[in-house]
Amino acid sequence: MKIKNFITLLASFFVVTVSSIADQPRPWQLGFQEPASKSMSDIVWFHDNMLLPIIVAISVFVLFLLLYIMVKFRASNNPSPSTNSHNTLLEVVWTLVPCLILIVIAVPSFKVLYSQDNIPKADVTVKAIGYQWYWGYEYPDEKIAFDSYMVAEKDLKPGQPRLLAVDNKIVVPVNKVVKVLITANDVLHAWALPSFGVKRDAVPGRINETWFKADRTGTFYGQCSELCGIKHAFMPIEVQVVTDEEYAAWLEGAKQKFASEELDKTIRVVKKEIKSKEIN
Repeated sequence: MKIKNFITLLASFFVVTVSSIADQPRPWQLGFQEPASKSMSDIVWFHDNMLLPIIVAISVFVLFLLLYIMVKFRASNNPSPSTNSHNTLLEVVWTLVPCLILIVIAVPSFKVLYSQDNIPKADVTVKAIGYQWYWGYEYPDEKIAFDSYMVAEKDLKPGQPRLLAVDNKIVVPVNKVVKVLITANDVLHAWALPSFGVKRDAVPGRINETWFKADRTGTFYGQCSELCGIKHAFMPIEVQVVTDEEYAAWLEGAKQKFASEELDKTIRVVKKEIKSKEIN
């Protein structure tokens, strides 16, 4: 009875754990976050059903060969070592088999890469600008611009994850193509959202672009994924995916709150210093 209860508890813990890692990383998490776009679903399928079986098979095969060689060709079993140094058939096989494995891996991987780089017509365009150490966002078609800083630990509200929650999040509609233009103002950054399968470098003086199409509503978190200085760990990304009606309502309020105006450089520097002190 105790064993049965233990198994039930373990199973329920596993189910809760899996469901709770949907939109953000969790302590001791293994595997990817739950995908929220077709691109990420393709990546997860490619990893779980193609790469992982191949990796496991190769590892098991190499381990078997090592054990076989250690046992069969040990010194006590071979007082007179063999002088053979070549085997043409064996050398051909161990050259061709890896090549065939790489071809098998390459075909689906090219398909996934092409789908990520081939950007369809966008319904929403967002520009992400990396600064030391926060993100600035613009909605060029809507004339909206705002900065997004990490919420300091002392200011976190219930339900907000540490090092991931921000004061001004990106809001996008569900089942719409969102094109993201990515650049940086100072040093290299990287805009990454695991649930969407998105990661692009933010390079000063250059605009990279990517896209995603969220297939479910919710709040999704990412982080800067390029070492960018002492506060690299304090550049989270928060995206809220909402319905069309909720997006329209947010857009109406955002146009008043975040009217796109050229900020004075002094104001931006002062704001940056204030936020840096709050985080510290």
